[in-house]
Order: sequence, then C-alpha cells, then structure tokens
Amino acid sequence: MNALDIPTVQAFLLVAELQSFTRTAEALGTTQAAVSMKLQRLEATLGKRLVERSPRAVRLTADGAAFQDNARALIAAHDRALSGSTPVSQQLTLGISDHAAGPELVPILEKLRGASSSLTLAVTIDFSRTLLDAFDSGELDAVVVRQEGSRRGGEILCTDDFGWFASPGFHWAKGDILRVATLAAPCGVRATAARALDKARVKWTEAFIGGGVSAVVAAAAAGLAVAPLAKRIAPAGMIDVGPAFGLPRLSASKVMLYSRVSDASKRAALRILAATFRKEAGAR
Repeated sequence: MNALDIPTVQAFLLVAELQSFTRTAEALGTTQAAVSMKLQRLEATLGKRLVERSPRAVRLTADGAAFQDNARALIAAHDRALSGSTPVSQQLTLGISDHAAGPELVPILEKLRGASSSLTLAVTIDFSRTLLDAFDSGELDAVVVRQEGSRRGGEILCTDDFGWFASPGFHWAKGDILRVATLAAPCGVRATAARALDKARVKWTEAFIGGGVSAVVAAAAAGLAVAPLAKRIAPAGMIDVGPAFGLPRLSASKVMLYSRVSDASKRAALRILAATFRKEAGAR
C-alpha cells in the first residue's frame, strides 16, 4: 500500500506556492536536486504528473491543482495530530522597513499565510534604524531592513538601485531650488539623498515630509516634488528624472534579513519570506 510522506507533501505545497524548485530549496534549506527528487517520488506514489517544468517557470498540472487542496488538508490534519485538537498559537514579530517593503509585501504575506495555520503575524513598518534597535533589544523576532553602516551578519535579500522619481510633468532648472519629498529623520534614504545633493552643490528644500513611503510617492506623483526611491518600489507612471536633470547618482542599497528564532514554524516562515522576497524582487 502506497503512503504519503509528510515532508514530501510539504515540499510539493511550497513548489506550488513559490512556482520554483530553486526558491523551494532555499525555503527548505536544501538543494534543488533534493526537492526535485521529492516531487518525482510523490508523482510516482500518486501515479500522476503534478507539475510542468520549464526553464522559466514551474506550474501545476490539472492533477497537481486537484491534489493541492487534499495536500493542504493532509498537512493541517498532521499539524492538529501533533499539537492536539487546538493548535498551539505562535506569534512571529516581524519588522519591515518602509523603504524596503515595496510591492513584495503583498505576496510575502500571502505566502506566510499558508506557512502555518497556527502562526500569528505581528508586523511593524518603520525606519530601518528604529527596527534594528527593537530587534537588538529583543522586541522583534526578525527584521527586513536596509543595510546600515558596518553591521555584520544577516542575509541579503536583494540589492536596490535608487533614482530621483517624479511625475512626467515635474520641471526643474539647474540653479533653481530642487523640491524634494522624503520621509522624516532618521530615514537612511533621506540621509543618503541629502548627502548626495549637498556634495553635488544642488540647492534643495524639503517640500514634503511624509509619514510613510506611500505618502512620499503620492506627493511626487502629484507633482509637488521629486522623491529618492528604489527603482523596485517606484510605481508605474513615475519616471527617474535624475539623468535628465543632472542630479547626483544615488548609491545602491542592500535589503537584509536579520533574525533570531529557534521555533521550527517561525524558521520555516522566515525561509519562505526570504525565498518569496528574492523571487518577487528578481522579477522586477
């Protein structure tokens, strides 16, 4: 009698969610070959082809999509059997820098939702410096922030290029005072932009100070000012006016994951977060 292996079914569900053997391997802390072998064994056990593999994507077959619901039910029943009728709730306290979150936040939360039915997410959006201080004091399990100073450790999620973004109708002539939209201090992106403008001897003023990146983007989109933004998070319709205006180039910035967790479900969730972030950031 054929039997389903729980870790293999869990690997299948990750492949279905992340649509990548590479990202699944990263999430599970194993190799792409090991994930592929698990899927091959599962397909042999079921006598069905579950995924279609191509150099660019991994997609579920009709049989794979049908099996996905059953697989989720199996894993949920397995978790209940281990923890009792009422799963023990775990809380993952996660801090994400506003300048690092960007469009990846939605798919990350979607994937984390399916990581564990008993995992509660407590997410804080703030400045990188503030989040790192909270992490160092033990208030947060993990943080996704922009690299600051010479801090060591952590895991690189992506490297962002920055630009000076504005609405297509925004105008500025060299010699005039440049109107800039930023977050308030102690925003690291604000500090980097200010140093670059001062070094290039560009006269500027903070025309808009936002409480969040969405407010800064709105001000720039409305034509109030130009905003220093990572190209990854700049919305469609805005343009990088830096080259045309002769504005100083902004340095690239690494997005880092720092974590300190021992619980297995939390570690699994953070592996999924890292794999999802890399996949989404790499697609932009």
